[in-house]
Amino acid sequence: IACRDMAKAEAAASEIRAETGNQQVIVKKLDLADTKSIREFAEKFLAEEKELHILINNAGVMLCPYSKTADGFEMHLGVNHLGHFLLTFLLLERLKQSAPARIVNVSSLAHHGGRIRFHDLHGEKSYHRGLAYCHSKLANVLFTRELARRLQGKFQGRAGFTANALHPGSVSSELVRHSLVMTWLWKIFSFFLKTPSEGAQTSIYCAVAEELDSVTGQYFSDCQPAYVSPRGRDDETAKKLWSVSCELLGIQWD
Repeated sequence: IACRDMAKAEAAASEIRAETGNQQVIVKKLDLADTKSIREFAEKFLAEEKELHILINNAGVMLCPYSKTADGFEMHLGVNHLGHFLLTFLLLERLKQSAPARIVNVSSLAHHGGRIRFHDLHGEKSYHRGLAYCHSKLANVLFTRELARRLQGKFQGRAGFTANALHPGSVSSELVRHSLVMTWLWKIFSFFLKTPSEGAQTSIYCAVAEELDSVTGQYFSDCQPAYVSPRGRDDETAKKLWSVSCELLGIQWD
């Protein structure tokens, strides 16, 4: 479990150990709003773990007041997209060596409201926190699409090295903590929201379902293939976002 808040991560790990009897649940510090933290986490992980079969990029921020990451990226873009992009890049070789392997990117139905604003990626000209979240979730879908295309091209024939994205559903969680209105709405309509356990089901499905061994580049909701917005199917935008992301992060990922 890689997490920014170590106290919460340790509490979750203790609960998992107690309920499952599995003592091999390990917690590591990871702050996706800081590329230094991401690189330090990856370095430690690669030194300690020889195999990696499943990477679930699940962290996220939502409806943040305007702010930037330690590296100067708009917070939604920096955490939800660029942080996961860099982490995946740093762990890719270990995933490849461990194949069969799966990369699972948690996106959202909100990607339908997003667009990649290359002229103002960091929201310096105009900013709306709801739209910023939508833009970052679209970036998740496009990243998954381009990553899957590249994996198929480079590792064709390699058993089960896939990348898929998903919508977890509307989950009762702390994700809306930055918006007082949304927090109250979440409470009022909590009966209709998924529990965290229910919200995790599609992530688990994408991570372990045998029928998905050779399925890649897809988008799921409620453990089924789901509709992707036209912007989420734009290969040229996906390629450009990949290139711009590499430039922002100072990496070369061909």
